[in-house]
Amino acid sequence: MNSNPLVSIVMAIKDTEAYLPECLDSIIAQTYANWELIAVNDHSSDRTPEILAEYAAKDERIKVYHSDRPRLIPTLQVSHKHCTGELINRMDSDDRMPDYKLEVLVSEWLKHGKGTIIAGGTEHFVDEGKVGDGFLRYEKWLNHIAAEGLHYQEIYKECVIPSHCWIIHKDDFKRVGAFDPIVYPEDYDLCFRFYRDGMKVIGIDKVLHYWRDRSNRISRTWEEYEDNRYFDLKLRYFYELDRDPQRPLIVWGAGRNGKDIMRLIQSYEDRLHWVCDNEQKIGKDIYGIRMEHFNVIPEYENPQIIVVVASPKAQPVIRQQLLDWGKKPVEDFWFFS
Repeated sequence: MNSNPLVSIVMAIKDTEAYLPECLDSIIAQTYANWELIAVNDHSSDRTPEILAEYAAKDERIKVYHSDRPRLIPTLQVSHKHCTGELINRMDSDDRMPDYKLEVLVSEWLKHGKGTIIAGGTEHFVDEGKVGDGFLRYEKWLNHIAAEGLHYQEIYKECVIPSHCWIIHKDDFKRVGAFDPIVYPEDYDLCFRFYRDGMKVIGIDKVLHYWRDRSNRISRTWEEYEDNRYFDLKLRYFYELDRDPQRPLIVWGAGRNGKDIMRLIQSYEDRLHWVCDNEQKIGKDIYGIRMEHFNVIPEYENPQIIVVVASPKAQPVIRQQLLDWGKKPVEDFWFFS
């Protein structure tokens, strides 16, 4: 195994002139020097192309291209096409790398080799004001996932590997489809493809990326990210990878999430059971399904359980109750919110 592999950093860039120099400086400052940046401009209308040209003239490791098709995934496809490195990493043009990022990722990957993804923690920042509470909760959860290695156990809850915080061998990346599917959110779809392929995820209990929180980031402005529960994506992979049609399926949760996901599940099957703890709903028929108290779960033989209770306080209580009943995460139950 090459002890000093070339890392190809793929980066799609659109109208980030205000942040791009800081991003590029953080890449140049990496303590691991054997990298190439494949920077692809996505039809920017600001000074992004000029800034890229200036940096490429100063550092030959920075290679600049221009996307022939607009939007994020087509631009990432162009970037990936030009990679020559053994290892692949992704970077966003408005964020920053800690100077040790690549060194830590490569060092850890070399311990395991092909078939392994290395993933680390993140830290949000803003230029002015405070980071939003939602991003702070997500950051805390992501870092817990990385530290405890819970990526596949928690995969149906939210995207478990941030788009900018992993490293993988080029052959493994190609095998799982790289950036080929035009599916948003592209980072979450990629996580599910890692899962489907059986890739081993090694989490690092260390912040490896500084993630900018800004009001015009695409996760806040694009239609594809408007409903960030992504139930369609989750259910598509659940029915492909984890649903056993020979076992009864129980949905736990009668709030907005429970109702929305039940409507979607009914397009997959009609042999469904629904439970909650809301006395006003128990015993009523909703969408043609009789609502039951969650205490009936042990009466069902070997059920699969989807939990869609959004309350952060209720979730650990539900998890413990399921464990007390002998149910196992990934085998018997999954949290979808």
